[in-house]
Amino acid sequence: MYLAKINVVLKKSILDPQGQTVLHALENLNYNSIKEVRIGKYIEVKLDVEEKSVAENIVNEISRKLLSNPIMENYYFTLERM
Repeated sequence: MYLAKINVVLKKSILDPQGQTVLHALENLNYNSIKEVRIGKYIEVKLDVEEKSVAENIVNEISRKLLSNPIMENYYFTLERM
């Protein structure tokens, strides 16, 4: 069994209005050293498989097909044996 920890983030070329809103709020709170904020998604998926390569293939497939929009977002993940 594996635990996949998946992060989905906007590509650098895509504007991030949520990130801009948080950045402005932080500036209003006098956190002036923060120069950029990007908002993403974090997803955990438990997979009942024995082989790491099988888990990697499944996570890549579900991330590409459902969890991210490949036109606007990138994803990366780690796998932990449970």
